Amino acid sequence: MAIVKFRAPTREEILEGPILRTMIRIGGPAVLSSLIFTLYNLADAFWIGRLPAQEAGAAVAGIQVSWPLVWFLISFVSGFGGAAVSAFVSQYIGAGRFSEANGAFNQLFSIALISGVVLGALGFAISPWLLSLLVKEGGVAEAANLYISIVFLGLPFMLIPGLFYFGMAATGDTITPLLVNGGGTLLNILLDPFFVLGWGGLPRMGIAGAAYATLISQAVASVASVLILLSGRTRLRLVLPEMRPDTKFVLRALRVGMPAAVGQSSVAFGFVVLMGVIGRLPDAEAALAGYGIGDRVLGLLFILTEGISVGLTTMVGQALGAERFARARELVKKGLSLLFGLLAMEALILWVLRTPLVALFIPGREDVIAVGADFIAIFAAGMPFLGAFFSAQAIFRGAGHNVPTMALGILRLWALRIPLSYLFAFPLGWGDKGVWWGMSLSNVISGIVALGLLWGGSWQRRVVEVPPEPQ
Repeated sequence: MAIVKFRAPTREEILEGPILRTMIRIGGPAVLSSLIFTLYNLADAFWIGRLPAQEAGAAVAGIQVSWPLVWFLISFVSGFGGAAVSAFVSQYIGAGRFSEANGAFNQLFSIALISGVVLGALGFAISPWLLSLLVKEGGVAEAANLYISIVFLGLPFMLIPGLFYFGMAATGDTITPLLVNGGGTLLNILLDPFFVLGWGGLPRMGIAGAAYATLISQAVASVASVLILLSGRTRLRLVLPEMRPDTKFVLRALRVGMPAAVGQSSVAFGFVVLMGVIGRLPDAEAALAGYGIGDRVLGLLFILTEGISVGLTTMVGQALGAERFARARELVKKGLSLLFGLLAMEALILWVLRTPLVALFIPGREDVIAVGADFIAIFAAGMPFLGAFFSAQAIFRGAGHNVPTMALGILRLWALRIPLSYLFAFPLGWGDKGVWWGMSLSNVISGIVALGLLWGGSWQRRVVEVPPEPQ
């Protein structure tokens, strides 16, 4: 019997092969990786939902409040590192300059690692104060503080697997990070019931157990990532002399990555503020828990679009690096059409199955189930427009022009989502449904703006320097 061997597409296949087939070959493992990560998020909610009813509601709400804070503090580094790695590595490889691609990756890896240690200490110090501003319900605040303090202690371990993923994906290899990060996430899923509920004779740790499971699994994935990069078996490898910061390159990387860092951290802080808006609703616990479960269910359906986005970023970056501009334009048209169609189909499926999906994760809490189902139904109305938004993010990321991605992210959160959600929820008196309508409308408007930016064509410039002419 023949065994099918999966392999990453070569540079030549990325630059010349069938567009959709190659995009799927790159995005397929990324889809599986996203699926496994989404299952991890769902597993956290599932097992915490099996705690005693009152404790379960506070714990699910606590995780939902915590994650925007974690995201806010790591998004600056992950935004900078991910954007710079995607642009420099993919474009250098597209241009056939492999040693320069590896040098860029080493520089960015060392910067991200140092920053992770600093941000972990900062997050551990300020998170109790930030949480006190976001939510007033004592049980939710206590659960969130317990969870977030453990996660921040291991923050560098959360950055390394992500940087490994972006670097390998930029070469066209999404299979290796799937195996590494997927393995770490599966370990997390397996550890959850033992640590959260006390299986196997372990003490029942509740929300703290979920945090410890995350810390252990991310540490394992980080060690595996570093060992692979040291082995020399992949196109990218860690070389200690190349990790010493080079001021000239760091300044170039800042110009490319800083807008993405500012954009992602602004968006992340926007979600922190949004949690504050939801946390001030009359029944904040039910609203936060329902939104948290609904958000995780949405993540399950976004995995296809995330995978296609990874393929689109890699292929656009390599096409621009190789100066194949006609190829890049064709990539944009087909990628945009595919993402828009997928999200429209997913929105319909989600709307039909919304109530049983939410009920699966927190049985017996009818108030939370009703809120989560309402959130999903309203959010699904604007989902197709996210196809344009995600496409623009992926395309500009591959091109290395991250000012538009920064502007889109800030527009969606700060100019639209937060003001509209607050307006509909409080002055107009719509309550939690007002927040959900504000979120949905922000997706529609920002998707239309994203189409305009793509139409303008400013993404058709590469960021890697032109090599000098031979003398």
